[in-house]
Amino acid sequence: MSRFLNSVSVLAVMALAPIGMAGMAQANDKLVDMAKSDDNWVMPGKNYDSNNFSDLTQINKDNVKNLKSAWSFSTGLLNGHEGAPLVVNGKMYVHTSFPNNTFALDLNDPGTILWQDKPKQNPAARAVACCDLVNRGLAYWPGDGKTPSLILKTQLDGNVAALNAETGETVWKVENSDIKVGSTLTIAPYVVKDKVIIGSSGAELGVRGYLTAYDVRTGEQKWRAYATGPDKDLLLADDFNIKNAHYGQKGLGTATWEGDAWKIGGGTNWGWYAYDPGTNMIYFGTGNPAPWNETMRPGDNKWTMTIFGRDVDTGEAKFGYQKTPHDEWDYAGVNVMMLSEQKDKDGKMRKLLTHPDRNGIVYTLDRTDGSLVSANKIDDTVNVFKSVDLKTGQPVRDPEYGTRMDHLAKDICPSAMGYHNQGHDSYDPKRQAFFMGINHICMDWEPFMLPYRAGQFFVGATLNMYPGPKGDRQNYEGLGQIKSYNAITGKFNWEKMERFAVWGGTTATAGSLVLYGTLDGYIKARDSDNGDLLWKYKLPSGAIGYPMTYSHKGTQYVAIYYGVGGWPGVGLVFDLQDPTAGLGAVGAFKKLANYTQMGGGVMVFSLDGKGPYDDPNVGEYEQRAAK
Repeated sequence: MSRFLNSVSVLAVMALAPIGMAGMAQANDKLVDMAKSDDNWVMPGKNYDSNNFSDLTQINKDNVKNLKSAWSFSTGLLNGHEGAPLVVNGKMYVHTSFPNNTFALDLNDPGTILWQDKPKQNPAARAVACCDLVNRGLAYWPGDGKTPSLILKTQLDGNVAALNAETGETVWKVENSDIKVGSTLTIAPYVVKDKVIIGSSGAELGVRGYLTAYDVRTGEQKWRAYATGPDKDLLLADDFNIKNAHYGQKGLGTATWEGDAWKIGGGTNWGWYAYDPGTNMIYFGTGNPAPWNETMRPGDNKWTMTIFGRDVDTGEAKFGYQKTPHDEWDYAGVNVMMLSEQKDKDGKMRKLLTHPDRNGIVYTLDRTDGSLVSANKIDDTVNVFKSVDLKTGQPVRDPEYGTRMDHLAKDICPSAMGYHNQGHDSYDPKRQAFFMGINHICMDWEPFMLPYRAGQFFVGATLNMYPGPKGDRQNYEGLGQIKSYNAITGKFNWEKMERFAVWGGTTATAGSLVLYGTLDGYIKARDSDNGDLLWKYKLPSGAIGYPMTYSHKGTQYVAIYYGVGGWPGVGLVFDLQDPTAGLGAVGAFKKLANYTQMGGGVMVFSLDGKGPYDDPNVGEYEQRAAK
């Protein structure tokens, strides 16, 4: 493992390694406290519950119509901008798509860049990126008095870097993924205690997925857990799935594959995490098996398509629930995990995990042991599954929509993009409502055989995609929805159609608002109770990230990245015309270029546009010179 050390010497790093458990707990407690502050947005998802919910009410459903632009920042890059910026102690940290630049801005004068990090990367990483050159965000570690506060970032070329949050200097850098075999990094790092958790990408190239924990101070690898293979590689606990033996227990990471197919079997995890300090588990999902062609990999292909609960200290898997055994449709199960505590239908208070999956089902599990509480269709047009058996956890397939060889499957709903993809959704604990950004896309699927070649696409299917039954198939619009969902009743409080997929996700606030961006270039605010559209603003480019909100000097702000791209934007970004190109996305989003073009940056809003430049002298040269 290569490591590059810059601002911290090797001896200094070694000296920091023995810091005890007390220091770890203190740093973690500090991060928990910072996440509770309305002035900060210190991690993807806002907090460890990963609920994208803010208690701020200065902006609310009665006055949101008065939101206006306060300031903006261009990143200088054109590819898709996913995720959201971080705000920590009066600074905003902005990330970009490849080459994964990072900027630190002073919220008192955001026109001044405090520092910027522009890593030099192997350009070959661009060629093996699946779906545009996106990156989903940064992580923050508050420091411990010996190691400075850090900004953690991933790079498309497979490296993870820790930067001094105050200066931008590189503290350490480590290689996590090998682009020669198609393994890249697009995931946002996730900091828990003294560890930074990093996933993997590249299942479309036959990459075997894994999750790695590094010492946040030094970059030293602490553990690595694979999605496929022998139990020792999977880090299965002795009591793995003890409460749900029917999910499967030992030996299945190899037994459910033919021969050594697990070695190139996919299961990468490039989505989102949640963490419960009470269980000490991190929760995440593994992705699709490789190749897409199901005929080439008989068996259930465990543990791809699985929700895992892993002990953050050891990496040991306490439970694993495979949602789509022997996936046939690329329903990569890496989507957002949102934690809540609610009473179930029997009135019992439970610690829950809710996960809207690509396969068109929204799952709720008891996160203490993985028991399945509910599994409901995200939309009534889901047709690949008739239902999910709550006793076994198994989906009941409709064979008409299978993708076996010598069979052209038509009108499969959802498409490979899923009825939900990488968007980070939100949960309002007062309303007990999940606000979900939805894709409404179906497809035709024709499989073909192909050999595995390291570093090349390993898919084996040709896809045509188009709007779902509720959309306008003739005009290729009506490709998305926004919904409010109750996980206990399984009912939808409301739903609204959108022109294109709501790709980036949602943020909810105590001001009775649901905020989200759209691919055609709007940020919108809806009433949490009924979905009524209250406000929207035309952004310079389409949005594939989620909004965030924070308070600075008594003013509430809402910020969102603009920058169309990602999987739905590959046709526009790379000027592709074949409707089957971009793994089918080009055809589905053929009208996107009529509404938006490329361009990346951040837009920040407040009531009446109140902001740092209300005083026109802020940032002026004369003022600086006088000081």
